[in-house]
Amino acid sequence: MKIQKIIPLLEWLPKYKKSQFKGDVVAGLTVATVLIPQGIAYALIAGLPPIYGLYSALIPQVIYAIFGSSRQVAIGPVATDSLIVAASISTIALMGSESYIAIAIFLALLVGSIQFLMGVFRLGFIVNFLSRPVITGFTSAVAITIGLNQFKNFFGVDFLQSDQIHVLLEDILSRITELETKTTTIGIVTSIIIIVLRRINKKIPNALIVVVLGIVLMYAFKTFFFGVAIVESIPSGLPSFAVPELNFGLVRELLPMAFTLVMVGYLETISIGKYLEAQQDEYKIDPNQELIALGLSNIFGSFFKSYPSTSSFSRSAINFDAGARTGIAAFISAGLVVLTLLYLTPVFYYLPKTVLAAIIIVAVFRLVNVKEARFLWKANILDFWLLIATFFATLFFGIDYGILIGVSLSLIVLIFRTSRPNVVELGKVPDSDFYRNKNRFKEVILDNEVLVFRFDAQIFYANASYFRERLEYMVKEKGEELKLIVLDAESINRVDSTGIEMLKQQIQFYMKKEITFYLAGVKGPVRDDLFRGGLLEIINLDHFFMRVNGAVTFFKTGDNTNQKKYAQYIHQAYK
Repeated sequence: MKIQKIIPLLEWLPKYKKSQFKGDVVAGLTVATVLIPQGIAYALIAGLPPIYGLYSALIPQVIYAIFGSSRQVAIGPVATDSLIVAASISTIALMGSESYIAIAIFLALLVGSIQFLMGVFRLGFIVNFLSRPVITGFTSAVAITIGLNQFKNFFGVDFLQSDQIHVLLEDILSRITELETKTTTIGIVTSIIIIVLRRINKKIPNALIVVVLGIVLMYAFKTFFFGVAIVESIPSGLPSFAVPELNFGLVRELLPMAFTLVMVGYLETISIGKYLEAQQDEYKIDPNQELIALGLSNIFGSFFKSYPSTSSFSRSAINFDAGARTGIAAFISAGLVVLTLLYLTPVFYYLPKTVLAAIIIVAVFRLVNVKEARFLWKANILDFWLLIATFFATLFFGIDYGILIGVSLSLIVLIFRTSRPNVVELGKVPDSDFYRNKNRFKEVILDNEVLVFRFDAQIFYANASYFRERLEYMVKEKGEELKLIVLDAESINRVDSTGIEMLKQQIQFYMKKEITFYLAGVKGPVRDDLFRGGLLEIINLDHFFMRVNGAVTFFKTGDNTNQKKYAQYIHQAYK
């Protein structure tokens, strides 16, 4: 395996052009101006001191720039992961305490290890069990939960923190009259400024602007705004290297949330990476390499006091739009984070927490995807209800149960769809050799002596009974004149032992009724499975045809010119 495959940086760095540097610098600086205030804000969501948001914005994005297959994806703390971290650890330790921080860092190591091992063993496909409706419902519900949890800082009231919406709403509604007027005013004005700036131009660093305005306002009028909660002291200096405190006794409690972070983080990264991949033609995303890169980002990040981090859609889009073409932009961004940690943390002393809350609330409520729900209502009602079920399960039962219910429902829907696939009778198109669905093409010719049907799925244990039931129903519809059954197998790509036995039983059953059974368009791998399963003990090679029309013609006229050639070809291939 080429070293460039393992370390993609070695693929693009030797080819780096001077013309790319300007775009990378501009993009790196632009992303950093968004990342720094967001990092501080998201650390608060995670229940951690603000400095840990900056730690998580440093090492992970550098490691990803080295090992990631995407050159524009921006890695760091994100709102969704931050809330999942808070939900998983708050039941174990007191938010902000030393033990809480230690567990958050250990969780990053645990998540990174799982991601790395999944990438090494090429297990990225496992995450596909989280379907798009599940992800949309989950992220929309988490966005609402994140926003409501920020009302504590937004209104200046010590509301309960929870990942269950009814608990949050009950407490908020009972104590909303206690809101701190000055805190609320700053929060509302900040939200309006962010929304207005976003509508003017999305490239404007609105988060940086409101942070600067908030700090200046509080510093200049600190007496007037007495009582408004501020960030206060943020320690200066780079994170020191330290192996995370290994607490294997907590692994069992943390594993469900760790897997949730793995799945959600990986899906976000792949979806963002594929989106950016489509915008250019310089490189391709490698899903398993992305898992390895995310894993190493979290593993190395945990050695430098980072909590779980992943890709950010908004910052990745900003990175690309600002002109980033390689991972140099990530190094520039990380460099600005280093300068902030070394020299600029005292600047954030007077930053109002309500400003951070406003940044988070405006950002996360945009993740509530009503448009997707409307689309699914029209396009696929089953996917719509899957989205709705995941959405409300996450809202009312919490994040961990929400993702579990979503995955379970996805599997149920998958089993339902594969166990009851599309089965149709085909008729002959006039003046042609083609056979088409009789329900879609009204002009097709149907023959009472012949039943041609198509089964649009693999035949396996979950749908074998359905195959038999549908065949029996269509045979009954044909009546006593039926003499030939032709299975159009072009849509069948696999058959297991249960399917083979069922097929053998059906062929024998209809042979006793003096009804011939032919198979047309059987794919080579499926044919191999049928032969190994003993189908040739019941019928011979003359019952296999290249096309449906050949099977019907042979039965009607006895013309076996083409059939002999096809049977000989199958015989040679089978030998």
